[in-house]
Amino acid sequence: MNVGIASDHKGYELKQKIAEILIELGYNVINYGTDSTEMVDFPDYALKIGDAIKDNNIVMGILICGTGIGISIACNKIKGIRCAKVNNILEAELSRFHNNANVIAINGDLKFEIAIQVIEKFLTTDFSNEERHIIRINKINKIENDNL
Repeated sequence: MNVGIASDHKGYELKQKIAEILIELGYNVINYGTDSTEMVDFPDYALKIGDAIKDNNIVMGILICGTGIGISIACNKIKGIRCAKVNNILEAELSRFHNNANVIAINGDLKFEIAIQVIEKFLTTDFSNEERHIIRINKINKIENDNL
């Protein structure tokens, strides 16, 4: 599975560690930056992940910034993206199972051991395909399409 990963400067170190482990687990990880702790603007990296999903270069995306909030807001502005800002394993699981999220956003201060568990749960959880969840996603898509 092609998985994209990106961060701002606050998430750089965690991003590097996560990418390394995901590669060891057999994922094809594509790094969309940043590649240092030099200050950058998180919306630029949210856009890179969102565009990569739209262009079918990756199936899932991982974003990391100082809080995970700003980068998730920016990514959710991209048509077709459902980015979930999560803090724990249950939120990661339900973001996929209920909402079919295709991008996860976490904060750069999340402990590595927790972060990798959260991301693994996100990447390995399938969408439920339950009618109630499909109806809700279709309503989200309608909101998105009606507000272009």
